[in-house]
Amino acid sequence: MLKSTIVVTGATGYIGSQLVLALLSKVSGEVRCRVIARNSSDCSFLEGLPVDIVRADLHDSLALMEAFKDVDTVFHCAGLISYTRHFRNALYDTNVLGTRNVVNAAIFNNVRKLVLTSSIAAIGATDDGTPASESTSFQEWQRRNGYMESKHLAELEGLRGLAEGLDVVIVNPGVVIGIDRKNPASISSSNEVLSLIYRGKLPFFPSGSTGFVDVRDVVDAHIAAWEKGRSGERYVVVGHNLSFRELFACIGTLAGSSSQHAYMVPHLMGLIAGVGGELWSVLSNSPSFISLESIRIASRQLAYSNTRSVQELSLNYRDLPDTLKTIIT
Repeated sequence: MLKSTIVVTGATGYIGSQLVLALLSKVSGEVRCRVIARNSSDCSFLEGLPVDIVRADLHDSLALMEAFKDVDTVFHCAGLISYTRHFRNALYDTNVLGTRNVVNAAIFNNVRKLVLTSSIAAIGATDDGTPASESTSFQEWQRRNGYMESKHLAELEGLRGLAEGLDVVIVNPGVVIGIDRKNPASISSSNEVLSLIYRGKLPFFPSGSTGFVDVRDVVDAHIAAWEKGRSGERYVVVGHNLSFRELFACIGTLAGSSSQHAYMVPHLMGLIAGVGGELWSVLSNSPSFISLESIRIASRQLAYSNTRSVQELSLNYRDLPDTLKTIIT
């Protein structure tokens, strides 16, 4: 009997690389694993692993159609994260048009299932700060945010695939944090920021709140969505809703932390930092973690309900201190 084949896009990224390792640990020998990577991507950490590396770009629809031949399941983890205005067009090209090409290639090749990595950025927001769920309406202010809008439109591409007969399940992680020291690709700007806080190099916190989740929980959610997620459903994957004040306080309790005194960032300072991030993004042609949009979002009271992921995917979220310790050790 021929083995079924699983494809992972974004396999050299933070979530995608962790997913590849988890899949190999779980189903190695039972399925073939094929990873999609751009020509410019560093695939050195995949050397020696039982994976087939296919060089293809999300923007090359013909290459994707070739890469998805004889594939059972696609995990679409590739994407771009940026909150700077300089990258608004790039966000649309990668997150929306790239997802469109993935969906089209999956339909063309009669792929059985697509697990789509989205974000809480595509989840709606409540007016009173109560936890948003998968059914909360996307707000008009979110449409003005380039990253949020791109993830929202990417989900619509996935749902279009659903209407055309593709089994699609969407995973919506919160702010993903945590490091797997056995994974050289376990790198993210969020972890770098948390490390700065731990070392006392970032003493100012925004006034808002949001949802956080361990990268290992995100990977567990992807595999559970593949195995038992309901077609056409989205799953909010958030382990902890925290204000940034609470996050700083938790980091301050870790052994060796220099984050003893932190202050809420003044409005003017936030605006200056946001403008600086926008300027740096233009000059470096790189996404910036700090921007006018990220400052605005960080001032909002956002929270998310993980009830569906717990009940339907049987997720058991890791404790926050355990996740934070992986960043500093």
